[in-house]
This record gives sequence, structure tokens and C-alpha cells, in this order.
Amino acid sequence: MKRLAILGSTGSIGTSTLDVVEGYPDRFQIVALAAGANLDRLEGQVRRFAPRLVSVGSEAGARELRRRLGRVPTEVVWGTAGLLQAAADADADLVVSAIVGAGGLLPTMRAVAAGKDVALANKESLVMAGHLLTAEARVRGTRVLPVDSEHSAIFQCLAGNGMGGVRRIVLTASGGPFRTRSRSAMASITPEEALKHPNWSMGQKITIDSATLMNKGLEVIEAHWLFGLPVDRVDVIIHPQSIIHSLVEYVDGSVLAQLGVPDMRVPIQYALTYPERQPNMVPRLSLEQLTGLTFEAVDREKFPCLDLAYEAAVAGGSSAAVLNAANEVAVQRFLNRRIGF
Repeated sequence: MKRLAILGSTGSIGTSTLDVVEGYPDRFQIVALAAGANLDRLEGQVRRFAPRLVSVGSEAGARELRRRLGRVPTEVVWGTAGLLQAAADADADLVVSAIVGAGGLLPTMRAVAAGKDVALANKESLVMAGHLLTAEARVRGTRVLPVDSEHSAIFQCLAGNGMGGVRRIVLTASGGPFRTRSRSAMASITPEEALKHPNWSMGQKITIDSATLMNKGLEVIEAHWLFGLPVDRVDVIIHPQSIIHSLVEYVDGSVLAQLGVPDMRVPIQYALTYPERQPNMVPRLSLEQLTGLTFEAVDREKFPCLDLAYEAAVAGGSSAAVLNAANEVAVQRFLNRRIGF
């Protein structure tokens, strides 16, 4: 029985993780949940999975959740202190880090410092402080297991092979909703349009990042820290079908790819069960029904965020943290209709 703490349990990755857990009641136990202000969803999760500890964003939220739970014997904590308590929960074997944005850094670091293996969906932790997080993981002897579909794909393609034989890794990008839109027409893009991703169902922030391709830039930096390759050996290619989730090219010319339906429950489950694989109810990839797999270069003039991420990674220091902060502010301003796309 593997005991899990899920940080960001009411978000897209958190709810998908709980879907996976529900399919394996004999393999997983939820010991801690952490969320923000979505008390309706969190209350349902507490009643369904009976964690010993739950953290919410505010003191008022904690009081309200405690009132709703009545005699349910779950400890309710709140704020940053409560979040860090959930991240370092003594009963947890694996911490799923699924908080969106910069807010995921401190609890992810706390989990690693507490000697926990981490299933990492919060790419910003590595973008902002990859040198600190990876060094701490080495000292503590913990594993940082990728949950992002692209990095999970790379992780799977590297299985059984040393990094010495790797020429480059290639992250695939769907191109988002504006892949075929002219650059001149992009100034009029609305938040509603940008939130309509063609292949994936995700939270607002990551969906906007996917539309600008900043998400792919952040993933380049994440891959650099996860796999120890310089960023000039991490490439990005547009693959509109989102069937190939990423590739590894070896020095002998062999290219290994991981394919599957675009469903986050697959990489989540791989991180939860690693190094084993288990069956699931996710729809199977039907090769016979594929009409084609296509690839194209990124239009870097239309999507300048990608090159900003490469520049920040090469500059080093705090540059990637600054990039990430600026992006989070820009995304929120765009969603609030205070700036254009």
C-alpha cells in the first residue's frame, strides 16, 4: 500500500490523480490533501478518501470546512504552514506536487527535504529553483518523478539507457489553438478563444501558457534539470495530434518515442506505480484509426515566448525565476482583459 499526499487536489492534475487512485483501492491510500478555496470539491474528496490531514488556503476556509465535515475525524489546517505540513506528512510515501505556478515551489522543496519521493506536475519548481531542488533530492536520496506528459515520455524512452548515448531530446507541442492563425490576427485573441485547447483539458493558467507556447519554454527548462542535458540539446517540435508525447534521439541515429492518447491519467499513473506498470480504464490508442502523424517547426516569430525561455535558461542565475514571475502576472492580466494576447 503506497500512501499519498496530493498538493493541489482540487485542480486538474489533482482530480485526475484521485481518479487513478480510485481505480486501485488496494494499492493506494490518501493520507493528506491540500487545496486552495474550492471547498465544495475538497469536501467531496475528504468524504471519499478519508485523509488524516487536509489543508486549505485560508483560516476562514478551514473553519468552514471543519463545520461542513462535522464528525469526520480529519485534521484541518490552513495557509502556508498547513500546506507545508501536508507536504512533509510523516505518513506519506509519495507527494504529488500539482499546485499551479510559483506557489508550488516551497511545498515541493519541503517534501524533498523531508525525504519524500515527489511526483512532479509543478514545472515551475524546477524552472525557478532547479539547481536547489535537484541538489536537495540527491542529498536526501529521493526521486523526482515527472508527471508532465512530455517529461514522462522522455523518462520512459530513457529506461534502461544511459544518458551518455543521448544526442538530444525532443519535446512535442500541439501548437495550441492558434497554430494556423496569422500573426497579424493574433492581437485580437480573446481569453475565451485562448482557453479552448484543441487536445487537452487543463486549468486556465497552463492552457494560456500552451496557447503562447510559454508552457513549452518552461518545459525546456524543466527537462534540462530533470535529465541533466544542456538546453541546446533540448528541442521542440510541433505535433498537432498530441499522440507522440516526446522523443529521445540517440547518438547512433535511433529515435525512441512514447505514444498514447492525450489523457493525463496515463503519465500520472506511471509516476504513482513506477517502476511497475498497471492496467487502467484509459481509452487505448488505435493505430488503425490514426489518419496521420505530422510535424512542423515552431514559428518563433509568432510564438516568441519559447526563445525567451531558452535565453533565460542560458543566462542562468535568477533569470528563469524572473521569466516565470513575469509570465504569471501577464497571464492573469490577459485573463482579466487588462492586456492583449
